[in-house]
Amino acid sequence: MNAVAQARQAIRWGVRHGFIRRALGKRRREGDVTARLMLDADFVADPFPHYAAIRAAGRVLDNGIVLNTAHHDLVTAILRSPDFGVVGGPSGRAPAALRYAVAAGGRGPHGPVEPPSMLATDPPDHTRYRKLVTRAFSAKAVAALRSRTEEIATELLDRMAAGGRAADLIEDYASLLPATVIAEMLGAPVEMRRQFLQWGEGAALSLDAGLTYAQFRRSERDLAALQTWMEGHFTHLRRNPGDNILSTLVHARDDEGRLSEDELINIAMLLLAAGFETTVNLIGNGVGLLTAHPDQLALLRVEPQHWPRAVDEVLRVDSPVQRTGRIAQRDTEVGGERFRADQVVVLMLGGANRDPAVFADPDRFDVTRENAGEHLAFSSGPHFCLGAALARMEGEVGLRALFDRFPDLALAGPPRRRPTRVLRGYAAMPVHLSPATVDA
Repeated sequence: MNAVAQARQAIRWGVRHGFIRRALGKRRREGDVTARLMLDADFVADPFPHYAAIRAAGRVLDNGIVLNTAHHDLVTAILRSPDFGVVGGPSGRAPAALRYAVAAGGRGPHGPVEPPSMLATDPPDHTRYRKLVTRAFSAKAVAALRSRTEEIATELLDRMAAGGRAADLIEDYASLLPATVIAEMLGAPVEMRRQFLQWGEGAALSLDAGLTYAQFRRSERDLAALQTWMEGHFTHLRRNPGDNILSTLVHARDDEGRLSEDELINIAMLLLAAGFETTVNLIGNGVGLLTAHPDQLALLRVEPQHWPRAVDEVLRVDSPVQRTGRIAQRDTEVGGERFRADQVVVLMLGGANRDPAVFADPDRFDVTRENAGEHLAFSSGPHFCLGAALARMEGEVGLRALFDRFPDLALAGPPRRRPTRVLRGYAAMPVHLSPATVDA
């Protein structure tokens, strides 16, 4: 990277993260719980008591930078309200400071938090993007993928068993299962799945606000590498079209003119990374909860019909996505609260999912909880997760196959959490497998 590019990158970091990090640091020193949730490692490790404190402080908590809420009904109302939109870049709704930031630092690599990403656009563009790929994630399409997902799980578990008594649950299983499924769905080379996972770590960092400069550089480096690969893969698909989502997107770009080149690249990158990021965390968080609650695992062995509900309870108790943000597009009243135009609200999904007004004894992990499916782990409204059905299916297949194969699976040491705050999961989870099922 030349000096001009380095200077632009430093400007991008400063206006997008450095100023926010400095402001959060001041708030943290003053004891602000929302700032500590962003910066303090112990708060990130166990955010749930702090969500409860935010909820107890009122319907909306203003930290002087943004508004915050952890109330299930208000989070739901804002997510569904046409008066709120995503916090986008210069072509979307964004505070003036952010629009200036994007202009001053120039455009970096395509990322999930800037237009034309589906995460950073509102209707009508967002609607147009989703229509191009919705069919591939329909209930019918996901049901057809179930047997293949079971085959992949079996292959990975066979490999773990052949490797001996010890394994890293994240590296050897939780990450590879969804990465293989999404690669096959998209027509991407499966042999590159570990590389995709590495680039996905950088993409995951980009979702957080207040990154350190080192984190920001790593994020842009991985996003740039993924973008370069994707552009080359599109060249390959133009010469060798196939029956997969990426070929469909190339066709929509080249033959139908329904996508620009930037839109094509950004949608494809998001589908690939999002296709495994949430599910890796779902499976890892599920193993963490079930090994910590052997009574619930024993119940599932006796009554396996509860597995689908158990997956929803994992999503509720330890949500793979902990927060999202929305910006008021006009002066409005939503959920009984008044908001001014351009006010940004941080919606604490992980806190809303433990709201005692909706979930009785909300900190208790109960795989038979009747209303577990009312969680907001997949958001709500126009941006409800496109891959929710796929993630649920992969979580159920992955967790059930794992504990059927290794019924005595146990942690072999303390698992290590990922450093991200928006996405919550494990970076590593050493486990002992069931001795009776390990190949000699």
